Amino acid sequence: MPEIIEQPRYVCAIGAQQTVLAINKAIPILNSGPGCSEKVFSAVSFNSGYQGTGYAGGSTVPCTNTSEKEVVFGGEDRLKEVIDGSLKILKGDLFVVLTGCTSDIIGDDVGQVVSEYQKKGVPIVYAETGGFKGTNYVGHELVINAIINQFIGDVKPKVKKGLVNVWSVIPYQDPFWAGNLAEIKRLLEGIGLQVNILFGPKAKGVEEWKTIPDAEFNIVLSPWVGLKTAKLLKNKYGTPYLYYPTFPIGAKQTTDFLRKVTEFGDLDRDRAENFIKEEEKNYYYYLQRSADFFVEFRYDLVHSFFTITDSFYALGINKFLIKELGLVPGQQYITEDTPKEYKELIKSEFETTSKAISAEIIFETDGGKIHDGIRNYNHRNHKPLIIGSFWDKDIVSELKGYGLDLSIPILNSLILDKNYVGYSGALTLTEDIYNNILHAY
Repeated sequence: MPEIIEQPRYVCAIGAQQTVLAINKAIPILNSGPGCSEKVFSAVSFNSGYQGTGYAGGSTVPCTNTSEKEVVFGGEDRLKEVIDGSLKILKGDLFVVLTGCTSDIIGDDVGQVVSEYQKKGVPIVYAETGGFKGTNYVGHELVINAIINQFIGDVKPKVKKGLVNVWSVIPYQDPFWAGNLAEIKRLLEGIGLQVNILFGPKAKGVEEWKTIPDAEFNIVLSPWVGLKTAKLLKNKYGTPYLYYPTFPIGAKQTTDFLRKVTEFGDLDRDRAENFIKEEEKNYYYYLQRSADFFVEFRYDLVHSFFTITDSFYALGINKFLIKELGLVPGQQYITEDTPKEYKELIKSEFETTSKAISAEIIFETDGGKIHDGIRNYNHRNHKPLIIGSFWDKDIVSELKGYGLDLSIPILNSLILDKNYVGYSGALTLTEDIYNNILHAY
C-alpha cells in the first residue's frame, strides 16, 4: 500500500518544467492531465520565495489537459494541436515536451510526434517525466539529457581552452538558485575560466547550450545530481569532469573547491591564489569584526543545529557551521528522496567534516516523522537551531528554538538574487541565522 508523505519538500518528475523555464527563451509543453503544471508552479516557484512566472511559466505553459477522450483514444493528435498552437503563438528558441503520468501510462508515442517536428527543423525535444519516474531532481536530469541528445546531438567538439560547463543546484527547487549560480560563475571566472552556467540571468540561453560539447571539462558541484549528465558528456563528446560533492559555503570549502578546479584544469596558480587571497581577506574581515558579538553572547546563542533540507545544502551547511562557526550538529535530515546508490557516498562526505564531531544522518522525506525525531531528541535544555522550511515553524515554536527557512516551501520571504554559496554566501547565511536569533529575543 502506498505511503502518504506528510509535508513533502519536492514534486514529481514533471516539475522539470521549471528547469526548462530557467533557460532563456525555452518553453515547456506538457502532455499531461489538467492541474499538473499549476501544482508544480505553485510548489517550486510561487511557494519558493514568490519567484514568479518568468518568460513563459505559470498560466502561460501550454498543456494538452488530457481528458477521458485521450485516455480512451490516445493523446497524440491532441499533442500535435497544442504543439502547432504553441509554435504559432509563443516565441521560443527551444521547446521541450514533457509527459505526465496519464501520457506515459496509456503509451502515447510522444517521441514519434516530436520527431516529425524535428525533421522540419523545429527546435523541439521531449522527455518522459511521468510522476512514477521519480522526483523533480530526476526530472531535471532527464530534461538536460534530452536537450543534449536530441537538440545538441552528435556534433564534433571544438574544444576551447578554459571553457567549462557547470552542473549544480536545481532551478526553482533551490529557492536561491539564480543567485547561487551567478556567484558560482563569478568565482570560477575569478580564477580564469570561461563559464557556461546554463540557467538563469547570467546564462546566454540556448546559444550557450550549443557550446556544451566545446567545453574543456565539466564541473559537477553537487552530491549526485549532474553526475549522470557529466558521464553522458564524457561518453558522447569525450569531455572529462571534476566531481566536487559538497556545495561550498564559507572560506574553507570554497578555497578548497577553487584550488581543486585550478589543479584539475591546470590553470594559472598565481592568478587563482591572488583571487582567493582577496576573497578570503574580505570574508575574514567581516567575521573578525563580529568576534565581539560572538564572545559577548556565547552563553545565550544557539548551541546545536538541525538541518531539514536536501543533500546540496545539508553537506555545505554542516561543514560550514562546524568548521567555521563552531556549532554542534544534531540530526541532519536529507529530504530529496535520495537514490540508494548515492546514500553511502553522501554519508561518507559528512564523515570528512570533523574527526572529533559526527552528525547523525537520516534520509527521510516525511515531515511528520522528521518532527517526531527532533521532538524526541535530547536537547539538554539548549534551544536548537532548525534550518528547514516553512513546514518547520511549528516544531521550532514548540521547542522554543530558532529557525531559518532555506528549502521549499518558503512563504515568509521574497527571494530575488540572494545566494548562500561561496565566501559572500556564507556571510549572508551567518547574518540570516543570527538575525533570526536576535529577532526572537
